Amino acid sequence: MRKLIVLLSVVSMLACVQHVSAQQQKTKEEKEAMASQPTDSAATQAADSAMALIDADLSSPDEELAEGGGLHKQLKRKFIEGSAGFMSLVALALILGLAFCIERIIYLTLSEINTRKLMSNIDKRLQADDVAGAKELCRNTRGPVASICYQGLLHIKEPLEQIDRQLTNYGEVQVSMMEKGCTWIRLFIAVAPSLGFLGTVIGMVMAFDQIQTAGDISPAIVAKGMKVALITTIFGIIVAIVLQFFYNYILTKIERLTSQMEECAITFLDSVAEYKQGK
Repeated sequence: MRKLIVLLSVVSMLACVQHVSAQQQKTKEEKEAMASQPTDSAATQAADSAMALIDADLSSPDEELAEGGGLHKQLKRKFIEGSAGFMSLVALALILGLAFCIERIIYLTLSEINTRKLMSNIDKRLQADDVAGAKELCRNTRGPVASICYQGLLHIKEPLEQIDRQLTNYGEVQVSMMEKGCTWIRLFIAVAPSLGFLGTVIGMVMAFDQIQTAGDISPAIVAKGMKVALITTIFGIIVAIVLQFFYNYILTKIERLTSQMEECAITFLDSVAEYKQGK
């Protein structure tokens, strides 16, 4: 009996110890949870602050671009900063060069025709012994190909060698007319970067003059003169590049028209030879 009571007492004590331990563990967990809440809140606030900084960094270039204006405003500002005198000369070279380029492109585009159809119609009229109709057709058709064919028809009664010589001579005249104005384009291509380099030299002279006046080598003074020099050079080179693209396009059209003229001259001589044999 005594042993049973002792055993029950020990079991009761162990149960009390386990209950107390469970209560302590629960209290400890609650305290840790309560302590972790400020930490999570601080982490959340830190994350929000970081995102705000990132958004500010991402939006700052857009705001700076809005303040700086568009591309035309930036070009206008650089144009003024690059010494308006020399920049005006560079702009004038660009305007005049583009004017000659556009005029040549329009002229050469209007000179392009369907040469196969024209030569076929001329051959049909010659085979029908309608020389006057062939002349009228060439007279009413634009372009250098129709012009050389018309010159050949004017000398159709002469030998083929003489007709060939007339076509060659008049073809050279037509090529000269197609190349009219290209000399001015080449001039502006050469002048534009030269004006830019001249502005560079003058900008350097201005920088050294300002250094001499100030009596000290200041980075701001040197940077100002170099800025003027580099801006004029950049704009001069850009103008030359733009005009060079147009000039190469014009040369391509001239070469195409010259090839058509040579091919049509050969076809025209064949048609004239058949016409003379039929006569």
